[in-house]
Amino acid sequence: MRDLVVATPRGLYCTSGDFYIDPWQPVDRAIITHAHGDHLRDGTAQYMLAAPGEGIARLRLPADTHLRAVPYGELLHYGPVQVSLHPAGHILGSSQVRIACDNQVWVVSGDYKRDPDPTCAPFEVVPCDVFISEATFALPVYRWTKTHEVAQDIHRWWQRNRERGIASLLYAYALGKAQRVLSELTAFTDEPVYLHGAVTSITDAYRAAGVAMLPTLDATVSRSRDYAGALVVAPPSAAGSPWVRRFGEHSSGFCSGWMRVRGDRRRRGYDRGFVISDHADWPSLLRTFRETGARRILLTHGHSDTMVRYLREQQVDAAALATEYGAEE
Repeated sequence: MRDLVVATPRGLYCTSGDFYIDPWQPVDRAIITHAHGDHLRDGTAQYMLAAPGEGIARLRLPADTHLRAVPYGELLHYGPVQVSLHPAGHILGSSQVRIACDNQVWVVSGDYKRDPDPTCAPFEVVPCDVFISEATFALPVYRWTKTHEVAQDIHRWWQRNRERGIASLLYAYALGKAQRVLSELTAFTDEPVYLHGAVTSITDAYRAAGVAMLPTLDATVSRSRDYAGALVVAPPSAAGSPWVRRFGEHSSGFCSGWMRVRGDRRRRGYDRGFVISDHADWPSLLRTFRETGARRILLTHGHSDTMVRYLREQQVDAAALATEYGAEE
């Protein structure tokens, strides 16, 4: 029985349905799991994705892009192939792609997590024969603390910096992570947070989708504003840039799963590291593989070799699948 999904120079390809999933080169027809830049790229003729992610995708694609948004669970047909999208719990609108044909069910999960997240639909376990999974944090050291507790730690850090009379600069990925932090912090405050311009438009799209977050203000180019005691959220690319100078003395923090490892915290040069990830940790990956009932596991980007070796030791049919996806964290 032939594989339903194969790796090609353009991306993951469903041969029976004649479509790609998250291609890294322009193609005629693509199903997109989510709007991060390594999964959603410009140049494809026709895109399809889950409806909750439409607003973000339109921000990131040209205005004349042919984009079809469908509800989670809606059944579609591409020739003999039945396709449906199911929540992945990664960011707003993220989805897994269920592909059924020839008495086989494959699931391409994209990026996903199992932890609760108030900004997106929770991960749905989709039973399948073959499960294609990310392996971003597929090492036993990566085990997440409850996000509510980390958000409380961020709030305490912010308040301590306020007592010192300095600003708090929190670096978080502009799509997904920043909005999750802004939502989690509503449990502790209703105070406005300042945003870097790269975060503002995406946060507005989340708010338009009904996601509850703290009120936000633009961190303007003016250096006359006094940011002492304020919390400012910016993408990691802003760290060390001239933009930072307007905040004067400040403490810096970085939100990422990579902050679990002390060496990463030191090398990146932030004052604080807050462990919040939008990817599955080691226990969640193993739990997901079990719950899908998949007979075969294919692993994409990340620590795929380590996980493949571990799964094979457990007598699981596992292999790495070469892709051009990255770790946006």
